[in-house]
Amino acid sequence: MKIFVVGCGGWGMALSILLHENGHDVTAWSFFEEECRLLKENRGNEKLLPGVKLPEEIAITTDLSGAAQADIVLMAVPSFAVHSTAEKLAKVIQPGIPIVNVGKGLDRDNGYCRFSETIKKATGNRNPVVALTGPTHAEEVSRGILTAILAASDCRDAATLVQQAFMNDRFRVYVSPDIIGAELGGCFKNIIALAAGICDGLGLGDNSKAALMTRGLTEIARLGVALGGRSETFAGLSGMGDLIVTCTSMHSRNRRAGILIGKGMDAQQAMKEVGAVVEGYYATEAGYMLAQKAGIEMPITTAMYELLYQGKPAKECIQKLMSRPRKSEIEDIWK
Repeated sequence: MKIFVVGCGGWGMALSILLHENGHDVTAWSFFEEECRLLKENRGNEKLLPGVKLPEEIAITTDLSGAAQADIVLMAVPSFAVHSTAEKLAKVIQPGIPIVNVGKGLDRDNGYCRFSETIKKATGNRNPVVALTGPTHAEEVSRGILTAILAASDCRDAATLVQQAFMNDRFRVYVSPDIIGAELGGCFKNIIALAAGICDGLGLGDNSKAALMTRGLTEIARLGVALGGRSETFAGLSGMGDLIVTCTSMHSRNRRAGILIGKGMDAQQAMKEVGAVVEGYYATEAGYMLAQKAGIEMPITTAMYELLYQGKPAKECIQKLMSRPRKSEIEDIWK
């Protein structure tokens, strides 16, 4: 198959290599002329993926028109660029061609809608959208480390095509019809990952992080179900799986930024220090606003919003969480 990869960041490069190894004809697109030039010369980006090289057979271009010949288009651009890139892509992509999005976030400029909704709107709903999401670090996928991921779509044929195109003996792809839950899980776990980093930066223990991750998953699933997702999705790869890997790995930008915040750095400084987009910062605002609108209780997300956006000290936020009224772990168990 001809696969056009939109975005030459770490994830775009890692998946380009995977798809090439699977025997596909791969073209990778960059918005930046200089990035394109350097990738052609060096066949890699040591800052993003140290020691990883793009095979010579992978074409690199700044010409988006090549997407018109693709059987699958993969979008691997930063969250802030999804909307504008989808609008450009809509001018060249053929109707019916699946668009696979690997971004994890929400469209802040369009009422915090999911990226699949943004892409469908930009393309006039002419192309099925698949969310490819789960516990995946580009650094590990690019080196062939065993990985499992979810291809979620409301179009079964598109999800199955993506499963066939991406899957091999080191990269296992599951399919799901619950694109709502998959996208929301991939977005909201970043809130908890940022909080987990703050716990580490404060010097809290394993007990603390385990409690945070468990109760965090409970509340993001609560909101996700209220927004149309299925509860079991949040117990799967795009929920619990992604939460575990993002909360525990130093590959995670969210966790690294959280560590800095926990050590006393303010959020803006921490994100600058990490040197890349920290999605948990923006997901916190989105999660908080959507929870308020839906009337959903999300104490950890609220605490993170107060810390990041209202300047409350981390220790004060933690004390507030620990001092909440007594609760049952399983809601409404005696009703």
